[in-house]
Amino acid sequence: MTTSAAEPLKGAGTSGQGLKLLAVTACPTGIAHTYMAAEKLTQAARSLGHEIKVETQGSIGAENLLSDNDVRDADAIIIAADKDVDRSRFVGKRVLAVGVAEGIRHPERLMERVRSAPVYGSAEGDGTAGTGASATPAPGPGGGKERSVAYKALMNGVSYMIPFVVVGGLLIAISLALGGNPQADGGLVIPDGSFWKHVNDIGVIGFTLMVPVLSGYIAYAIGDRPALVPGMIGGWIANTGSLYDSKAGAGFIGAIVTGFLAGYLVQWIKKVEVPKFARPIMPIIVIPIVATTVLGLFFIYVIGKPISWVFTHLTGGLGGLTGSSAILLGALLGLMIAFDMGGPVNKTAFLFGAGLIASGNQAVMGMCAAAIPVMPLGQGLATLIRRRLYSEQERETGMAALFMGLFGISEGAIPFAAARPAQVIPANMLGGAVAGALAGTLGVTDAVPHGGPIVAVLGAVGGVPAFFLAVVAGSVVTALTTVTLMDVAGRRKGGVRAGAGGGAVDAAGGSVVGAGGGDGNDGACHEEAACPAVLSGYLTGQTVKTELIAGEKEPAIREMAELVATSGKVADVDELVRVALVREAQGTTGLGEEIAIPHAKTDAVTAPVVGFARSADGIDWGSLDGTRARLVFLIAVPEAAAADEHLRILALLSRKLMDADFRARLQGAEGEAGILRVLGEIQ
Repeated sequence: MTTSAAEPLKGAGTSGQGLKLLAVTACPTGIAHTYMAAEKLTQAARSLGHEIKVETQGSIGAENLLSDNDVRDADAIIIAADKDVDRSRFVGKRVLAVGVAEGIRHPERLMERVRSAPVYGSAEGDGTAGTGASATPAPGPGGGKERSVAYKALMNGVSYMIPFVVVGGLLIAISLALGGNPQADGGLVIPDGSFWKHVNDIGVIGFTLMVPVLSGYIAYAIGDRPALVPGMIGGWIANTGSLYDSKAGAGFIGAIVTGFLAGYLVQWIKKVEVPKFARPIMPIIVIPIVATTVLGLFFIYVIGKPISWVFTHLTGGLGGLTGSSAILLGALLGLMIAFDMGGPVNKTAFLFGAGLIASGNQAVMGMCAAAIPVMPLGQGLATLIRRRLYSEQERETGMAALFMGLFGISEGAIPFAAARPAQVIPANMLGGAVAGALAGTLGVTDAVPHGGPIVAVLGAVGGVPAFFLAVVAGSVVTALTTVTLMDVAGRRKGGVRAGAGGGAVDAAGGSVVGAGGGDGNDGACHEEAACPAVLSGYLTGQTVKTELIAGEKEPAIREMAELVATSGKVADVDELVRVALVREAQGTTGLGEEIAIPHAKTDAVTAPVVGFARSADGIDWGSLDGTRARLVFLIAVPEAAAADEHLRILALLSRKLMDADFRARLQGAEGEAGILRVLGEIQ
């Protein structure tokens, strides 16, 4: 069924006949909101007399997938998501795209709005509540808690770039380690035509594609498929300085610029009115060609010239510093090396140091060589120091970055810098400055135009102990500064505040009463016969509390952590609390309907465990619908648990808790035994 772009859909409320609706729900940080939105939409459709099928795209993968037949027969599609959803399959259908919070808070309103939503792929629009491939979500309670389109676009580009960084960097490092022949000057050369030379070439291709992929998928997230080609070609141009008379490309910073320019340029072109006969070729021919040409020429003639000017004048400026203090010069070179990791500022410092080797001045290259590995080593070290601040993918990237750092491949830190520039770039620069200044002070030299521990191992470095001291000091400074800035950013965002000794404090600054006394447990449910275990045995009579003492979110999480610790499965209560609060800083686990489900994946627990408690007055959890949380679950699983175990538990809870009768019975159940009997219905 294909609808007119102007004629609103008829259905329930007009002719009495319900609509055939499809929906897709997705959230970026977990699965609970995904399933809650799905259940809310399903309930609303049932009450309004509509048919609906909902595809959920949670962290455990897509479920209840929409088929081609489903799409063909549908009247309209609702996308309630805070991450990118491919909507090319919905061409010719009315598509309404909003944030996942809207699917939870106002499902009935969405089903009314979708009647007059634009037809995707038509001149009327692309079906978004905003524009582009990612709809701008409606602000959550408190204003603007949802991620912006720009943020999601950047994260989209980073996620696609990471495999290219890892594969390219590791192949280059491995080929150098196993196939490189040490030279008299301390360098390392892979013989042409050898097996390892071919491996190295493959790695170089991966690195070469890294920047265009970042740019392309930023553009794709904003402007959909028509933006992919201009984004990638724009990224290639940005990284190829010879196209605009520069000795160095703009690197990953240039790729971010071209990605956003391409995405928003395509968005603008989409709004141009064209004859009906031209509409089918717009997204596959006209838009990519026009956007690519305009963006490419704009970068070459407008943006590229300033980059070349900066490169030239930075080089000249550095030339005037060679007779100045070694500490100052080393710090400045370290700052430049660390700033853009392969961009014009980095290349200016590197080529300046490399150019002085031939004149007999090897000290400047020694400063650069000490700073070059600091960024990947520091960021990799940060993922080891504070593992729980990072996702599993980021931790894996951190291990690869450590390996790349040993071989002087500074690009290993780019994924971290692109994802968190405000925290990572300053930390990188501080560590680079420390390494460069120490190398200058201690008289480190380097006879080859390369950096990292590999050149010291191969004998190209003079003053090896001082070199390693500089590298280690810079890397440690980078790592500690990164995690500190991330902590500060997380606390500002999530209102997390730790008390003395890592304990939680309430709003007044007093300590939180734990489960050890006055905890609301009446001891009536400590035998398995009376209180059978539920949720695969993760929730038992020991981990149920009839009433929480805490009245604020942070102390409530601590109280819940102390509750589940009575199961004997918690090795470190403080660490469990910290990880749960870090998760809260990423986005509230207050799901609305007076429900909160804080959760953590951490080695602070030795086996999966679930706790439940009720709050008589409710707790302000920043829930999507503004309600205070009265039903609180805490889910904790170890790092070694199945990757989707806590997500499976979240999905089970989220679906069942959408049943108003179930919530009422859970709220009114007497004692732990009564609570467990109600929770035993969760399958």
